[in-house]
Amino acid sequence: MSSSDLHVRRGQADYQAALAGLLPTGPAWPRDPDSVLMRVLFGLAGVWGLVDGRAADLLERESDPRLTIEMLSDWERAFGLPDPCSIETQTYQDRINALVTKMTMLGGQSRAFFIAVAAQLGYDIKIVEYSPYQTGIMRVGSTIDADHQYRWQLGPPSIRFYWTVQLFATRWSWFRAGSGMVGIDHMLNISLATDLECLIRRYKPAHTEVIFDYSTLSSNFGYWDDTFVWDESNWA
Repeated sequence: MSSSDLHVRRGQADYQAALAGLLPTGPAWPRDPDSVLMRVLFGLAGVWGLVDGRAADLLERESDPRLTIEMLSDWERAFGLPDPCSIETQTYQDRINALVTKMTMLGGQSRAFFIAVAAQLGYDIKIVEYSPYQTGIMRVGSTIDADHQYRWQLGPPSIRFYWTVQLFATRWSWFRAGSGMVGIDHMLNISLATDLECLIRRYKPAHTEVIFDYSTLSSNFGYWDDTFVWDESNWA
């Protein structure tokens, strides 16, 4: 949002001046800031300054789903959130991300679409698809596709209806200054990617079955890289 798009805020002093401009002129209507009349006007103008500021909050912040705070629950209700199949605790920023994702999602069923949806929610995934090896179509030694996956495999024809989503990290939701809410959000939430599973199962092709593979987490626990080596000395 550029500065030219901002609502022009007028405070208590501005409304005091506006009210004073409506008064008659003359000795009985002093404009001295320290006079009783002007102090009364200043007090009366306070409520208008408050209303003006709250209106500006609605126009500048609450009307933008990326910035909303007070009306987040109203935005969520309008877009059917929180999702009933997402059971993990969500931080304020998680709720914002889910809302923006729901509003901006154009739809699709390609690998690129699901990878992009996962990235919006903060996940790095890899999708593996399968096809049965067919004589006359595939050649020996050419079983690796463009993504360096062994897609063509010996198996029943039904394997073509299955695909795997590999996740390389669990869901780590840290408290962030500026986006977290003190007294509401936890310092850290660790959970499975139930929100991502929900979206993929909802938008996957109806004739397919998706498998979520968390086996890659066993080597790094979703946090440490491969250089981390654990042994009993770590307990010392």
